[in-house]
Amino acid sequence: MGFYDFRWVMSLFGTAVGAGILFLPIKTGVSGIYPVFFMMIIALPMVYFSHWGLCRYCFGHKGDISDVSREYYGAKVGFFITALYFFAFLPACVMYGVGITNTIISFAQNQLGMMDISRALVVFALISFLMLVMVLKEDLVIRVCEALVYPLCVILLVFSLYLIQFWDFGVFSVEFSWSDFLLTCFFALPILAFAFEHTPAVSTFASSMRRRYGEDKGIEKAKKVLFLNSILLLFFIMFFVFSSLMCLGSDDLAKAKELNISVVSYFAIKLNNDFIGYSAPVIAFLAIATSFFGHYFGAREGFCGLVDKGCELARKPAPKPKVLSRFCDLLFYVLMLVCSYLNPSIIGIIDNLTGPIIAGILFLLPVIGFYSVPSLKKYRNIWADAFIFIFGAVTICTVGFNVIKDFF
Repeated sequence: MGFYDFRWVMSLFGTAVGAGILFLPIKTGVSGIYPVFFMMIIALPMVYFSHWGLCRYCFGHKGDISDVSREYYGAKVGFFITALYFFAFLPACVMYGVGITNTIISFAQNQLGMMDISRALVVFALISFLMLVMVLKEDLVIRVCEALVYPLCVILLVFSLYLIQFWDFGVFSVEFSWSDFLLTCFFALPILAFAFEHTPAVSTFASSMRRRYGEDKGIEKAKKVLFLNSILLLFFIMFFVFSSLMCLGSDDLAKAKELNISVVSYFAIKLNNDFIGYSAPVIAFLAIATSFFGHYFGAREGFCGLVDKGCELARKPAPKPKVLSRFCDLLFYVLMLVCSYLNPSIIGIIDNLTGPIIAGILFLLPVIGFYSVPSLKKYRNIWADAFIFIFGAVTICTVGFNVIKDFF
Protein backbone atom coordinates (compact mmCIF):
# COMPACT_ATOMS: atom_id res chain seq x y z
CA MET A 1 0.00 0.00 0.00
CA GLY A 2 1.41 3.37 -1.06
CA PHE A 3 1.62 6.55 0.99
CA TYR A 4 -1.40 8.06 -0.79
CA ASP A 5 -3.61 5.14 0.19
CA PHE A 6 -2.27 5.06 3.75
CA ARG A 7 -3.07 8.76 4.14
CA TRP A 8 -6.66 7.93 3.30
CA VAL A 9 -6.67 5.11 5.86
CA MET A 10 -5.65 7.58 8.55
CA SER A 11 -8.00 10.32 7.33
CA LEU A 12 -10.96 7.96 7.52
CA PHE A 13 -9.75 6.81 10.93
CA GLY A 14 -9.65 10.39 12.19
CA THR A 15 -13.15 11.11 10.91
CA ALA A 16 -14.49 8.03 12.71
CA VAL A 17 -12.80 8.47 16.09
CA GLY A 18 -14.76 11.12 17.97
CA ALA A 19 -17.36 11.42 20.68
CA GLY A 20 -18.75 7.98 19.83
CA ILE A 21 -15.71 6.10 21.08
CA LEU A 22 -15.51 8.25 24.23
CA PHE A 23 -19.13 7.46 25.17
CA LEU A 24 -19.36 3.89 23.84
CA PRO A 25 -18.06 2.33 27.10
CA ILE A 26 -20.69 4.25 29.09
CA LYS A 27 -23.51 2.90 26.93
CA THR A 28 -22.29 -0.69 26.51
CA GLY A 29 -21.09 -1.32 30.06
CA VAL A 30 -24.30 -0.79 32.00
CA SER A 31 -24.90 -4.54 32.30
CA GLY A 32 -21.30 -5.69 32.57
CA ILE A 33 -18.40 -6.62 30.33
CA TYR A 34 -20.09 -9.30 28.22
CA PRO A 35 -21.88 -7.05 25.66
CA VAL A 36 -18.43 -5.85 24.57
CA PHE A 37 -17.62 -9.31 23.18
CA PHE A 38 -20.77 -9.21 21.07
CA MET A 39 -19.72 -5.78 19.81
CA MET A 40 -16.28 -7.14 18.88
CA ILE A 41 -17.86 -9.89 16.78
CA ILE A 42 -20.19 -7.68 14.75
CA ALA A 43 -18.02 -4.54 14.55
CA LEU A 44 -15.72 -5.60 11.69
CA PRO A 45 -18.40 -6.73 9.21
CA MET A 46 -20.59 -3.81 10.28
CA VAL A 47 -17.90 -1.21 9.59
CA TYR A 48 -16.37 -2.76 6.50
CA PHE A 49 -19.47 -3.84 4.56
CA SER A 50 -21.40 -0.65 5.31
CA HIS A 51 -18.67 1.76 4.20
CA TRP A 52 -17.70 -0.45 1.27
CA GLY A 53 -21.34 -0.40 0.17
CA LEU A 54 -21.58 3.39 0.49
CA CYS A 55 -18.30 3.78 -1.39
CA ARG A 56 -19.61 1.72 -4.33
CA TYR A 57 -22.88 3.67 -4.20
CA CYS A 58 -20.90 6.91 -4.67
CA PHE A 59 -18.10 5.60 -6.87
CA GLY A 60 -19.50 6.24 -10.32
CA HIS A 61 -20.50 9.87 -9.83
CA LYS A 62 -19.09 13.21 -8.77
CA GLY A 63 -20.39 15.12 -5.77
CA ASP A 64 -21.53 14.16 -2.29
CA ILE A 65 -24.07 11.51 -1.30
CA SER A 66 -27.03 13.84 -1.92
CA ASP A 67 -25.79 14.67 -5.45
CA VAL A 68 -25.31 10.99 -6.25
CA SER A 69 -28.77 10.14 -4.90
CA ARG A 70 -30.30 12.89 -7.03
CA GLU A 71 -28.78 11.32 -10.15
CA TYR A 72 -30.15 7.92 -9.20
CA TYR A 73 -33.62 8.85 -8.00
CA GLY A 74 -34.42 12.34 -9.23
CA ALA A 75 -34.78 15.77 -7.63
CA LYS A 76 -37.49 15.05 -5.04
CA VAL A 77 -35.92 11.90 -3.58
CA GLY A 78 -32.54 13.59 -3.76
CA PHE A 79 -33.90 16.48 -1.70
CA PHE A 80 -35.20 14.05 0.95
CA ILE A 81 -31.84 12.25 1.18
CA THR A 82 -30.06 15.61 1.41
CA ALA A 83 -32.33 16.47 4.35
CA LEU A 84 -31.37 13.20 6.05
CA TYR A 85 -27.71 13.92 5.35
CA PHE A 86 -28.02 17.34 6.97
CA PHE A 87 -29.97 16.16 10.03
CA ALA A 88 -27.48 13.35 10.60
CA PHE A 89 -24.45 15.62 10.87
CA LEU A 90 -25.84 18.82 12.37
CA PRO A 91 -26.65 17.11 15.72
CA ALA A 92 -23.20 15.50 15.59
CA CYS A 93 -21.58 18.94 15.38
CA VAL A 94 -23.71 20.16 18.30
CA MET A 95 -22.71 17.06 20.27
CA TYR A 96 -19.03 17.70 19.64
CA GLY A 97 -19.44 21.26 20.90
CA VAL A 98 -21.07 20.00 24.10
CA GLY A 99 -18.47 17.25 24.50
CA ILE A 100 -15.42 19.47 24.16
CA THR A 101 -16.97 22.08 26.48
CA ASN A 102 -17.66 19.53 29.21
CA THR A 103 -14.16 18.05 28.80
CA ILE A 104 -12.44 21.41 29.36
CA ILE A 105 -14.71 22.36 32.26
CA SER A 106 -14.15 18.99 33.96
CA PHE A 107 -10.38 19.39 33.51
CA ALA A 108 -10.41 22.95 34.86
CA GLN A 109 -12.46 21.98 37.92
CA ASN A 110 -10.87 18.64 38.84
CA GLN A 111 -7.24 19.04 37.74
CA LEU A 112 -6.73 22.80 37.99
CA GLY A 113 -9.09 23.52 40.91
CA MET A 114 -11.00 26.26 39.03
CA MET A 115 -14.40 25.54 40.58
CA ASP A 116 -16.00 28.87 39.66
CA ILE A 117 -15.18 28.73 35.95
CA SER A 118 -17.87 30.31 33.78
CA ARG A 119 -19.56 27.87 31.38
CA ALA A 120 -20.63 30.74 29.14
CA LEU A 121 -17.02 31.95 28.81
CA VAL A 122 -15.70 28.45 28.06
CA VAL A 123 -18.43 27.88 25.48
CA PHE A 124 -17.73 31.17 23.74
CA ALA A 125 -13.95 30.57 23.62
CA LEU A 126 -14.09 26.96 22.44
CA ILE A 127 -16.87 27.28 19.85
CA SER A 128 -15.34 30.49 18.51
CA PHE A 129 -12.00 28.69 18.13
CA LEU A 130 -13.55 25.71 16.33
CA MET A 131 -15.55 27.92 13.98
CA LEU A 132 -12.57 30.19 13.32
CA VAL A 133 -10.65 27.15 12.15
CA MET A 134 -13.55 26.18 9.90
CA VAL A 135 -13.49 29.46 7.96
CA LEU A 136 -9.84 28.94 7.06
CA LYS A 137 -8.81 27.33 3.80
CA GLU A 138 -10.40 23.87 3.61
CA ASP A 139 -7.20 22.16 2.40
CA LEU A 140 -5.33 23.53 5.42
CA VAL A 141 -7.98 22.20 7.82
CA ILE A 142 -7.78 18.75 6.20
CA ARG A 143 -3.98 18.69 6.48
CA VAL A 144 -4.10 19.68 10.14
CA CYS A 145 -6.68 16.97 10.85
CA GLU A 146 -4.51 14.39 9.10
CA ALA A 147 -1.55 15.45 11.23
CA LEU A 148 -3.59 15.17 14.45
CA VAL A 149 -4.63 11.58 13.72
CA TYR A 150 -1.15 10.13 14.37
CA PRO A 151 -0.70 11.49 17.91
CA LEU A 152 -4.33 10.52 18.60
CA CYS A 153 -3.59 6.89 17.71
CA VAL A 154 -0.49 6.83 19.91
CA ILE A 155 -2.09 8.49 22.94
CA LEU A 156 -5.24 6.37 22.66
CA LEU A 157 -3.20 3.17 22.59
CA VAL A 158 -0.93 4.28 25.45
CA PHE A 159 -3.97 5.28 27.50
CA SER A 160 -5.62 1.89 26.94
CA LEU A 161 -2.40 0.06 27.87
CA TYR A 162 -1.87 2.25 30.92
CA LEU A 163 -5.29 1.28 32.26
CA ILE A 164 -4.25 -2.40 32.42
CA GLN A 165 -2.75 -1.85 35.89
CA PHE A 166 -6.23 -0.84 37.11
CA TRP A 167 -8.09 -3.79 35.58
CA ASP A 168 -10.47 -5.54 37.95
CA PHE A 169 -11.15 -9.12 36.85
CA GLY A 170 -14.05 -9.15 39.26
CA VAL A 171 -16.16 -7.71 36.42
CA PHE A 172 -16.40 -11.27 35.05
CA SER A 173 -17.99 -12.48 38.28
CA VAL A 174 -20.96 -10.10 37.99
CA GLU A 175 -24.16 -12.14 37.63
CA PHE A 176 -25.02 -12.65 33.97
CA SER A 177 -28.54 -11.92 32.76
CA TRP A 178 -29.64 -12.72 29.22
CA SER A 179 -32.34 -10.07 29.31
CA ASP A 180 -29.91 -7.34 30.42
CA PHE A 181 -27.35 -8.53 27.86
CA LEU A 182 -29.80 -8.46 24.95
CA LEU A 183 -31.31 -5.11 25.93
CA THR A 184 -27.87 -3.54 26.32
CA CYS A 185 -26.74 -4.83 22.92
CA PHE A 186 -29.97 -3.63 21.30
CA PHE A 187 -29.96 -0.11 22.74
CA ALA A 188 -26.20 0.27 22.14
CA LEU A 189 -26.58 -0.17 18.36
CA PRO A 190 -26.93 3.57 17.53
CA ILE A 191 -23.79 4.57 19.44
CA LEU A 192 -21.93 1.53 18.08
CA ALA A 193 -22.78 2.59 14.54
CA PHE A 194 -21.82 6.19 15.27
CA ALA A 195 -18.53 5.28 17.00
CA PHE A 196 -17.20 3.64 13.83
CA GLU A 197 -18.79 5.69 11.05
CA HIS A 198 -16.88 8.01 8.71
CA THR A 199 -19.73 8.71 6.33
CA PRO A 200 -18.89 12.39 5.59
CA ALA A 201 -15.57 11.41 4.01
CA VAL A 202 -16.76 8.46 1.90
CA SER A 203 -17.98 10.35 -1.17
CA THR A 204 -14.76 12.41 -1.31
CA PHE A 205 -12.73 9.24 -0.78
CA ALA A 206 -14.54 7.42 -3.61
CA SER A 207 -14.00 10.35 -5.99
CA SER A 208 -10.33 10.52 -5.03
CA MET A 209 -9.77 6.81 -5.71
CA ARG A 210 -11.53 7.00 -9.07
CA ARG A 211 -9.65 10.14 -10.11
CA ARG A 212 -6.23 8.73 -9.19
CA TYR A 213 -6.53 5.11 -10.30
CA GLY A 214 -9.44 4.94 -12.72
CA GLU A 215 -12.66 2.96 -12.29
CA ASP A 216 -11.49 -0.68 -12.17
CA LYS A 217 -8.25 -0.26 -10.25
CA GLY A 218 -9.71 2.52 -8.10
CA ILE A 219 -12.50 0.39 -6.69
CA GLU A 220 -10.06 -2.38 -5.77
CA LYS A 221 -7.78 0.15 -4.08
CA ALA A 222 -10.75 1.60 -2.20
CA LYS A 223 -11.70 -1.88 -1.00
CA LYS A 224 -8.23 -2.47 0.47
CA VAL A 225 -8.13 0.96 2.13
CA LEU A 226 -11.53 0.45 3.74
CA PHE A 227 -10.63 -3.03 4.98
CA LEU A 228 -7.38 -1.86 6.60
CA ASN A 229 -9.18 1.12 8.10
CA SER A 230 -11.84 -1.20 9.54
CA ILE A 231 -9.17 -3.40 11.14
CA LEU A 232 -7.47 -0.38 12.72
CA LEU A 233 -10.77 0.99 14.02
CA LEU A 234 -11.74 -2.39 15.48
CA PHE A 235 -8.43 -2.72 17.31
CA PHE A 236 -8.12 0.80 18.68
CA ILE A 237 -11.78 1.37 19.56
CA MET A 238 -12.66 -2.02 21.02
CA PHE A 239 -9.41 -2.32 22.96
CA PHE A 240 -10.09 1.12 24.44
CA VAL A 241 -13.67 0.14 25.31
CA PHE A 242 -12.61 -3.21 26.81
CA SER A 243 -9.79 -1.64 28.83
CA SER A 244 -12.14 1.06 30.13
CA LEU A 245 -14.84 -1.38 31.21
CA MET A 246 -12.29 -3.56 32.99
CA CYS A 247 -11.74 -0.59 35.33
CA LEU A 248 -15.27 0.71 35.88
CA GLY A 249 -18.43 -0.62 37.48
CA SER A 250 -22.02 0.14 36.56
CA ASP A 251 -22.20 2.85 39.24
CA ASP A 252 -19.20 4.63 37.69
CA LEU A 253 -20.77 4.50 34.24
CA ALA A 254 -24.08 5.83 35.55
CA LYS A 255 -22.23 8.71 37.20
CA ALA A 256 -20.35 9.54 33.97
CA LYS A 257 -23.65 9.54 32.08
CA GLU A 258 -25.22 11.82 34.67
CA LEU A 259 -22.29 14.27 34.44
CA ASN A 260 -22.55 14.16 30.62
CA ILE A 261 -18.79 13.67 30.30
CA SER A 262 -16.71 11.19 28.32
CA VAL A 263 -15.23 8.10 29.91
CA VAL A 264 -11.71 9.59 29.76
CA SER A 265 -12.85 12.66 31.69
CA TYR A 266 -14.44 10.39 34.28
CA PHE A 267 -11.19 8.46 34.63
CA ALA A 268 -9.44 11.75 35.34
CA ILE A 269 -11.86 12.35 38.22
CA LYS A 270 -11.96 8.80 39.58
CA LEU A 271 -8.28 7.78 39.48
CA ASN A 272 -6.74 11.09 40.56
CA ASN A 273 -3.64 10.20 38.56
CA ASP A 274 -1.42 12.80 36.88
CA PHE A 275 -0.97 10.84 33.64
CA ILE A 276 -4.70 10.11 33.34
CA GLY A 277 -5.65 13.61 34.47
CA TYR A 278 -3.61 15.36 31.81
CA SER A 279 -3.84 12.84 28.97
CA ALA A 280 -7.65 12.53 29.20
CA PRO A 281 -8.44 16.06 27.92
CA VAL A 282 -5.79 15.66 25.20
CA ILE A 283 -7.45 12.46 23.97
CA ALA A 284 -10.90 14.02 24.11
CA PHE A 285 -9.78 17.21 22.35
CA LEU A 286 -7.93 15.37 19.54
CA ALA A 287 -10.73 12.85 19.05
CA ILE A 288 -13.48 15.46 18.98
CA ALA A 289 -11.52 17.96 16.88
CA THR A 290 -10.54 15.52 14.12
CA SER A 291 -14.08 14.14 13.91
CA PHE A 292 -15.80 17.53 14.28
CA PHE A 293 -14.15 19.02 11.21
CA GLY A 294 -15.14 16.07 9.02
CA HIS A 295 -18.74 16.10 10.23
CA TYR A 296 -18.95 19.88 9.96
CA PHE A 297 -18.03 19.70 6.28
CA GLY A 298 -20.80 17.12 5.88
CA ALA A 299 -23.35 19.27 7.71
CA ARG A 300 -22.43 22.33 5.67
CA GLU A 301 -22.67 20.34 2.43
CA GLY A 302 -26.09 19.13 3.53
CA PHE A 303 -27.34 22.61 4.38
CA CYS A 304 -26.09 24.17 1.15
CA GLY A 305 -27.49 21.21 -0.79
CA LEU A 306 -30.90 21.66 0.85
CA VAL A 307 -31.02 25.33 -0.09
CA ASP A 308 -29.82 24.73 -3.66
CA LYS A 309 -32.16 21.82 -4.31
CA GLY A 310 -35.04 23.60 -2.58
CA CYS A 311 -34.58 26.63 -4.81
CA GLU A 312 -34.39 24.36 -7.84
CA LEU A 313 -37.64 22.62 -6.94
CA ALA A 314 -39.28 26.00 -6.29
CA ARG A 315 -37.85 27.36 -9.57
CA LYS A 316 -36.14 30.24 -7.81
CA PRO A 317 -32.51 31.40 -8.09
CA ALA A 318 -30.18 29.94 -5.45
CA PRO A 319 -27.91 32.20 -3.37
CA LYS A 320 -24.28 32.53 -4.37
CA PRO A 321 -22.23 29.60 -2.96
CA LYS A 322 -19.88 31.83 -0.93
CA VAL A 323 -22.74 33.82 0.60
CA LEU A 324 -24.65 30.64 1.41
CA SER A 325 -21.57 29.05 2.97
CA ARG A 326 -20.92 32.05 5.23
CA PHE A 327 -24.57 32.22 6.28
CA CYS A 328 -24.38 28.52 7.14
CA ASP A 329 -21.26 29.11 9.25
CA LEU A 330 -22.98 31.93 11.16
CA LEU A 331 -26.12 29.87 11.72
CA PHE A 332 -24.14 26.87 12.97
CA TYR A 333 -22.02 29.11 15.19
CA VAL A 334 -25.06 30.54 16.99
CA LEU A 335 -26.70 27.11 17.28
CA MET A 336 -23.56 25.51 18.73
CA LEU A 337 -23.12 28.38 21.21
CA VAL A 338 -26.67 27.96 22.51
CA CYS A 339 -26.65 24.13 22.63
CA SER A 340 -23.19 23.89 24.20
CA TYR A 341 -24.33 26.23 26.96
CA LEU A 342 -27.60 24.33 27.53
CA ASN A 343 -25.65 21.04 27.79
CA PRO A 344 -28.07 18.45 26.31
CA SER A 345 -27.34 14.75 26.85
CA ILE A 346 -24.68 13.57 24.39
CA ILE A 347 -25.78 9.95 24.58
CA GLY A 348 -29.37 11.10 24.08
CA ILE A 349 -28.41 12.93 20.86
CA ILE A 350 -26.62 9.84 19.53
CA ASP A 351 -29.43 7.45 20.52
CA ASN A 352 -32.33 9.45 19.14
CA LEU A 353 -30.93 11.54 16.28
CA THR A 354 -27.46 11.00 14.92
CA GLY A 355 -27.14 7.22 15.27
CA PRO A 356 -30.46 6.20 13.67
CA ILE A 357 -30.28 8.75 10.83
CA ILE A 358 -26.71 7.74 9.99
CA ALA A 359 -27.87 4.11 10.03
CA GLY A 360 -30.41 5.01 7.35
CA ILE A 361 -27.78 6.66 5.14
CA LEU A 362 -24.91 4.27 5.77
CA PHE A 363 -26.67 0.91 6.02
CA LEU A 364 -29.99 1.16 4.18
CA LEU A 365 -29.37 3.63 1.34
CA PRO A 366 -26.63 1.66 -0.51
CA VAL A 367 -28.49 -1.66 -0.23
CA ILE A 368 -31.71 -0.11 -1.54
CA GLY A 369 -29.65 1.34 -4.40
CA PHE A 370 -28.10 -2.03 -5.28
CA TYR A 371 -31.58 -3.55 -5.72
CA SER A 372 -33.38 -0.62 -7.37
CA VAL A 373 -30.85 1.18 -9.59
CA PRO A 374 -29.84 -0.81 -12.71
CA SER A 375 -26.28 0.54 -12.82
CA LEU A 376 -25.67 -0.60 -9.22
CA LYS A 377 -26.89 -4.18 -9.62
CA LYS A 378 -23.34 -5.38 -10.27
CA TYR A 379 -22.50 -4.56 -6.64
CA ARG A 380 -25.07 -6.93 -5.12
CA ASN A 381 -23.85 -9.36 -2.44
CA ILE A 382 -26.87 -11.05 -0.91
CA TRP A 383 -25.31 -12.08 2.42
CA ALA A 384 -23.45 -8.85 3.10
CA ASP A 385 -26.44 -6.79 1.95
CA ALA A 386 -28.83 -8.73 4.20
CA PHE A 387 -26.55 -8.31 7.22
CA ILE A 388 -26.13 -4.57 6.71
CA PHE A 389 -29.80 -3.95 5.94
CA ILE A 390 -30.99 -5.84 9.02
CA PHE A 391 -28.43 -4.09 11.22
CA GLY A 392 -29.53 -0.68 9.93
CA ALA A 393 -33.23 -1.43 10.28
CA VAL A 394 -32.84 -2.69 13.85
CA THR A 395 -30.73 0.35 14.75
CA ILE A 396 -33.46 2.69 13.49
CA CYS A 397 -36.06 0.72 15.49
CA THR A 398 -34.25 1.59 18.73
CA VAL A 399 -35.70 5.11 18.50
CA GLY A 400 -39.24 3.82 18.86
CA PHE A 401 -38.30 1.55 21.73
CA ASN A 402 -36.50 4.44 23.46
CA VAL A 403 -39.66 6.51 23.26
CA ILE A 404 -41.76 3.65 24.67
CA LYS A 405 -39.20 2.98 27.41
CA ASP A 406 -39.09 6.65 28.46
CA PHE A 407 -42.88 6.96 28.34
CA PHE A 408 -43.49 3.98 30.59
